[in-house]
Amino acid sequence: MTETIPKALLEVAGEPFIAHQLRLLAREGVSEAVLCLGYLGDQVERFVGSGARFGLRVRFCRDGDRLLGTGGALRRALPLLGENFFVLYGDSYLDVPMRAVWERFRESGQPALMTVFRNEGRWDTSNVIFDGARILLYDKRRRRPEMAYIDFGLGLFHDSVFAARQDGEAFDLADVYTELAATGRLVGWESTVRFYEIGTPVGLADTDRYLRENP
Repeated sequence: MTETIPKALLEVAGEPFIAHQLRLLAREGVSEAVLCLGYLGDQVERFVGSGARFGLRVRFCRDGDRLLGTGGALRRALPLLGENFFVLYGDSYLDVPMRAVWERFRESGQPALMTVFRNEGRWDTSNVIFDGARILLYDKRRRRPEMAYIDFGLGLFHDSVFAARQDGEAFDLADVYTELAATGRLVGWESTVRFYEIGTPVGLADTDRYLRENP
């Protein structure tokens, strides 16, 4: 499905998926967004443009000649981001109150927040131990039976989390989350509604159905 079209432009409920994402962000009060682009990113840039028709300002940051991974892409984008910023995966639709997430992050005093969902293996493999306040363990590689929660797909960060890394270094955001949890610096916010994603054919069909029923 994505040999010639980037995942962000796959048709979902009658239009490219990223259109739904950007309108959701604008609805939640977001005024600026930075899109970290890699594969076929020029197509995304042409479609989104300035972002004005979706209700916000959009800028772009490209990986360049070498893919930087989810973490490296954020490090590359750091000059375009504020001191604190949300991170949303490019294939996720997360219908949650972003202001409530922001308030939890602000009050915590911690440099990072992960939103979680009590998944218990239903929608994907659970990968988080959450005590109601902090993320005690996050590990995508080594799963444990007590992992009842899953990374919901929306995070919040202080720029210091990435500033110590070198621009151009390739690394995964999951490894950053794992380190933050291990050092007690990752607060959690629990969503009571499920996440939607287009990373699999089943997920794409579920998301299409949800957005058609909830335009």
